[in-house]
Amino acid sequence: MDELIDRRVLDFVLGDWLKVDRLYARAAFAEHSRESTSAMLDVADRVARTRFLPHYKDADRQEPWLENGVVRLLPQIEDALGAFAEAGLSAAPFPERFGGLAAPNVVYSACMAHVMAANIATAAYAMLTTANARLLCAFGSEAQVDALALPQIAGDAFGTMCLSEPQAGSSLADIATRAAPDGEYPLGSRYRLTGTKMWISGGDHQMGRNIVHLVLAKIVGPDGVLPAGTQGVSLFATPKTLADGQRNDIVVAGLNHKMGYRGTVNCLLNFGEGAATPDGAPGAIGYLIGQPGQGLAIMFHMMNEARIGVGLGAAALACRGFALSRRYARERLQGRPPGQRDARAQSPLVAHADVRRMLVAQKAFAEGALSLVLFCAMLVDDEKTALTEEERSDAGRLLGLLTPLAKTWPSEWGLAANDLAIQIHGGYGYTRDFDVEQLYRDNRLNAIHEGTTGIQAADLLDRKILRDEGRGLALLGARVADTISRARLEPSLSGWAHDLAELWAEFSQTIAVLAERDNRRALPHAGPVQSALGHLVIAWIWLDQCVVALPGGPQDPNLAAGITAAANHFFAFEAPRVRIWSNAARNDASLPPALSDFVL
Repeated sequence: MDELIDRRVLDFVLGDWLKVDRLYARAAFAEHSRESTSAMLDVADRVARTRFLPHYKDADRQEPWLENGVVRLLPQIEDALGAFAEAGLSAAPFPERFGGLAAPNVVYSACMAHVMAANIATAAYAMLTTANARLLCAFGSEAQVDALALPQIAGDAFGTMCLSEPQAGSSLADIATRAAPDGEYPLGSRYRLTGTKMWISGGDHQMGRNIVHLVLAKIVGPDGVLPAGTQGVSLFATPKTLADGQRNDIVVAGLNHKMGYRGTVNCLLNFGEGAATPDGAPGAIGYLIGQPGQGLAIMFHMMNEARIGVGLGAAALACRGFALSRRYARERLQGRPPGQRDARAQSPLVAHADVRRMLVAQKAFAEGALSLVLFCAMLVDDEKTALTEEERSDAGRLLGLLTPLAKTWPSEWGLAANDLAIQIHGGYGYTRDFDVEQLYRDNRLNAIHEGTTGIQAADLLDRKILRDEGRGLALLGARVADTISRARLEPSLSGWAHDLAELWAEFSQTIAVLAERDNRRALPHAGPVQSALGHLVIAWIWLDQCVVALPGGPQDPNLAAGITAAANHFFAFEAPRVRIWSNAARNDASLPPALSDFVL
């Protein structure tokens, strides 16, 4: 059976590096222990192997299809998600008062990594549903939680997020979906929604009893005119099926056909097209979440969770690609390395130096990405449950800084790992007979999902660094400095500690220079800044894990050797990029010429 996530690595990251055991002393997680965590991971691995993995390629071949206005999926998708819920995984991260298991977010994320590695397209329905329900639990009324969130937590309903529109894309200030007041009801302020939403993952299907759409729309003014910009943007819970069992005025206008994630239906949805609601009035029925005008602020709760979820999926796909190419390199006989004189016997691919280089690069990218996302998942737990207000505040600020990186770094460099997996497989790698071809196509979407790399870079530099006046960066810098101090005490790590200290200082100088500029001159360098900080964080993670994995540590020697090999590769081949990106941003070298300078 294919390996999905290396359990030795996962146990090291959770137990030895992140030290999740410290969470169990907190009241929120008092029912959990190292044993219960291990059991949850075992369940997730079993469900992933037996219910998600078997239809991975089938769902890619047979995309969702529209039949007489109804979206159809492979039945194995619903079966897998039913098994996911039956195993308690859909309820795992929720408090007991919502019918959940109150598992730490970092443990739930590790469980999700298994099902994502097995079948990212099917796992996407679960990821979106969990994020939808958590938003409702955080901001919805008691009646809204009971009617709309609890069925999702139980696995009886699904959820989506409806933001983008054909004419607006990622520019949410330009959305044109309208919301007109329609009275007060037990579920709260009711509105009639009219408009079109694009790129809606999980937007329609026949699974479960309902789909709860979280829709961003602008409340019309007294004159019937939509407010400009983000003013009036509000959030509405808009179920596919209303409380009386009748269909809401939501119509599937078409399906988008993608290069990857083909098993995840992606819809163009029309709200208020005229498929009349029960009372015959125009417009889809939606219920206001929070207060008018708070839509973007509330929606970021789900968006940020989804961004970390996208990064987790990207890391999981990279990890599976690494596992598959490592196995293939051990089993595939081809050629002979230099110096081998026996012409009668071929050697396994792993005997060739270039293949070993590609394998260790994959490990550095894939497991570095997984460690980054799980570190952020731990920060979610600390932000909510740390013992002091200062600790909770610091965790929240650091999480804000790292969320763009948790989404973009795995998406960009996990894809690089999947590219190497194809290369190691040679000609077989780009055939559909081997999973690494599909893993690459699936992972290519993640750099666009939930905000492109460029959007995340602008958020990182503008909001999370410059507007924050470097406070989050200082918290990260303190952790980096602590690791450097400990690494300098170990001769085998002191060189990398020196390199990391120099690179951090150069990056900090770049930020100081950009902070003196106005946004017009600073923000064009957001891309290089994000790339530099992402590589710095991964370099810090590998060095910190090396410190933990020193001889005499709790892990086996082979695991420690693997961590050291990945760190060696990253510091030799990847960390030097930080200097290039930092210098380019500091010296304005990364700015392209104006469009008028090109010959068109």
